[in-house]
Amino acid sequence: MTGNYGNQRNRKNVLTNRHHFEVEVFNTVLDMQISEFGNRFNEVSTTLIENMSGLNPCESFSKFDTSKIVTFSEMYPNDFSNSERGCLLGDLTVFYHTVKEDDKFKNLGGMTDLARAMVETGTHKTFHLVYRVLKLALVLPVATATVERCFSKMKLIKTDLRNRMGEEYLNNALLCAVEKESFLKVKEEDVMARFQAFKNRRGNIF
Repeated sequence: MTGNYGNQRNRKNVLTNRHHFEVEVFNTVLDMQISEFGNRFNEVSTTLIENMSGLNPCESFSKFDTSKIVTFSEMYPNDFSNSERGCLLGDLTVFYHTVKEDDKFKNLGGMTDLARAMVETGTHKTFHLVYRVLKLALVLPVATATVERCFSKMKLIKTDLRNRMGEEYLNNALLCAVEKESFLKVKEEDVMARFQAFKNRRGNIF
């Protein structure tokens, strides 16, 4: 890495291989990724994800941040009343001190494990506001990814040559494209049997 990069005769300032890979390659790619993230996630989405991270139960709830969670709940005004939002901070504080010393809440890998542990221990009923915030945080990535995936698939399915595609056919095509993993589990024999049962046919398609 300390050797000279390129042809020294064509360069006024000789560059090392380390300088080339760090400045001309690594930093360039890093700038491209940062720009792509900036175009993909606006300020609201970034703030939403940052506040959602306050529910992280990893490392014995060391990253559990009640202020971020309260701010996250304020971004959903239709899901919490003013009185519930006022009680949320107190519930979060009590919840934090309750589960921190509980062995059933140790070594949790993420918010999914936290939700599962709350249901198994019944704390989702005791701290129903905390559990409601947790459910919103868990649904958010799935909903966002599903919508983005639908738009991406729709651009591939409904092209300029298919601009007369009907709504029902488009919905069916999108369903097959978006839920490809689920359709791969369906057996061909079951599809053929269902198609055969639609009406009486002259021949058997099996």
